[in-house]
Amino acid sequence: MNLRVYDNSQGLMLFEKHYPDWFASFKDGIEVKQSTMNSALAKGDTMEIFLEGIHITFGDTFFKKPIVVEFESNFETIEMHFALKGSNLARTSNISSDIAFKANQHNILYGNRISGKMDWSSEYFETCEINIAPVFFEKFLPDTHGVFDHFRNLLSKGQSGLFSESHRIITPDMYDIIHQIKYCQRKGTFKRMFIESKVLELLLLQLEQFSSDTPSLGYSLRKADIDKLHAVRDYITSHLDSSATLLELAHRVGTNDFLLKKGFKELFGTTVFGYWNDVKMQKANRLLNQGDYSIAEIAHMVGYSNARHFSTAFKRKYGIVPSQIKNRV
Repeated sequence: MNLRVYDNSQGLMLFEKHYPDWFASFKDGIEVKQSTMNSALAKGDTMEIFLEGIHITFGDTFFKKPIVVEFESNFETIEMHFALKGSNLARTSNISSDIAFKANQHNILYGNRISGKMDWSSEYFETCEINIAPVFFEKFLPDTHGVFDHFRNLLSKGQSGLFSESHRIITPDMYDIIHQIKYCQRKGTFKRMFIESKVLELLLLQLEQFSSDTPSLGYSLRKADIDKLHAVRDYITSHLDSSATLLELAHRVGTNDFLLKKGFKELFGTTVFGYWNDVKMQKANRLLNQGDYSIAEIAHMVGYSNARHFSTAFKRKYGIVPSQIKNRV
């Protein structure tokens, strides 16, 4: 299983990798690799996680200028693709239409010995790509919903293509799972079990979204506005113990509260405070399950001075009060 990415015009090879077979054996069933790239075209960091039937790549890359590179692979794969930041455009002879991703979009791709060109127009690009052995993926593809028939047909013909012609918005719950996979602190077999379960949970969220919602048809926002909205999201994600008004958040990134309210909903599929509350509750849930802090301490860590108000918000999100988790741990 080989992948090559290169710039023919410059005669530069960005990278060439040989991946283990889908069902290769690893110690404790998992292997983690980290690498750094610094070339004339780009620099960045990559983290890869290998499990039986699953290969996860977190890419964090800064391009020194817009570039067009060529790629080619000699294997068959299902890719759960999450464009976290930046935008790119892929053209391949295997798929009739171009594949363009913007920040905060996801899709599922079937690639069978795929090759083509990739146009990276953004300076900074961050992705999460989860490649799954087709035989593993097919076990979880529902056969009771017509929306999945097109993709199942592609698989049976060995024909590369997208699950949906229109990408979907990455939800806060998806971001949370991606974060848990990337920063999992478990070791050995427990790490493998945890990551496998989270990959399936993430796939579940993708398939549910494909089967139930309308497509994301693209954004009406300017790139400068999108960057400001990402700055707001990054700020509230890293300041869960704080509070702020919509106007204060807007002024922090140099925009107005109307654009922030409208644009955030368009870009992330939820309101500013709906997103903020989701990530607060997700962090609280993780901390409760770790069992290292009291409910009052956790409430304070996610911005609640009153533990009773925190319990009410937690129950609204998860249907149970924090003490039920605390007593179980």
